[in-house]
Amino acid sequence: MSVIETQGASFASPAAEAGLIPPGIGNVLVTGVAGFIGARTAALLLEAGVKVVGIDNLSTAYDPGLKQRRVGELLKHPNFIFHLLDVTDARAVADLCTENHFDAIIHLAARAGVRYSMENPHIYMAVNAQGTLNVLEAMRMSGIRKLVFASTSSLYAGQPRPFQETLPVNNPISIYAASKKAAEVMCYTFYHQFKLDVSIVRYFTVYGPAGRPDMSPFRFIRWIHDGNPIEIYGDGNQSRDFTYIDDIARGTIAAMRNLGCEVINLGGGGEPRSLREMIGIIEKLVERKAKITHREAHAADMTETQADITKARTLLDWSPRTSLETGIAASVEWYKRNHSWASRIKLG
Repeated sequence: MSVIETQGASFASPAAEAGLIPPGIGNVLVTGVAGFIGARTAALLLEAGVKVVGIDNLSTAYDPGLKQRRVGELLKHPNFIFHLLDVTDARAVADLCTENHFDAIIHLAARAGVRYSMENPHIYMAVNAQGTLNVLEAMRMSGIRKLVFASTSSLYAGQPRPFQETLPVNNPISIYAASKKAAEVMCYTFYHQFKLDVSIVRYFTVYGPAGRPDMSPFRFIRWIHDGNPIEIYGDGNQSRDFTYIDDIARGTIAAMRNLGCEVINLGGGGEPRSLREMIGIIEKLVERKAKITHREAHAADMTETQADITKARTLLDWSPRTSLETGIAASVEWYKRNHSWASRIKLG
């Protein structure tokens, strides 16, 4: 089975689209390539004929077995090279960039997750802030000019929706968001001082087949399908701008265009959907009612997110194509097809 089939169910590869890859892009470094978004983005680049070097430290933030499966699928492609490398290792990152002529870097390596960031803040600052500085410095020293940096909608906490990129995001309510804010600021500094071309893409609740097992879509599908109780923090009415993985990967690749320095939302762009709505969709697909256990809402969680994607449409000619119903159906299909091993993935 190809990477495309494994990650994107039965959907046609978006890499077949004319103009997906910006001109002059033939060799790309993808950091965090074993991650959910990293693997899918690398797969689409490879399908479009781009050479990809991927790095990842295969951390235990969630089940490394899933990450190894993703890398294993990518390694079947002759234009993919993998290095077991941590972005916190500044020398290793610099050496890799010096030894290769990368046309662009898509920097997805990060420690994700709002709640755990409040328990272990140091690792978030080390990976998300210092790791990004290491990438920027390596670019400066090796002459690489284009960076796509993955940021987060978590920065918009407390702001009026739909969230626009011009909103002041100076009051993050989690260490995760704070670490991403620090990285964004450094990206601007390197654009201003060293003329790097930087696209900062803020993701909104990415989900899909073979997704992160520490996020609610994967967990809810597994728990409901297998007849186990599901845990909801709060009353379940909190809403998210769910964005399907293929849409996110397309937008990330499109952001390799030369734009100067821009912050761009990549989100669903419609009305946000509640966790209860998502649960209802899963229940219909697996023909089983959820057994719900409620837990106290976490102070670092946002109650709702909604992206204004006008800028993405204008600058990237991008808009999402996959409804929550269609994306969850593809995710359920993937889980059923891979149940023999997906049901054993560690969730945390």
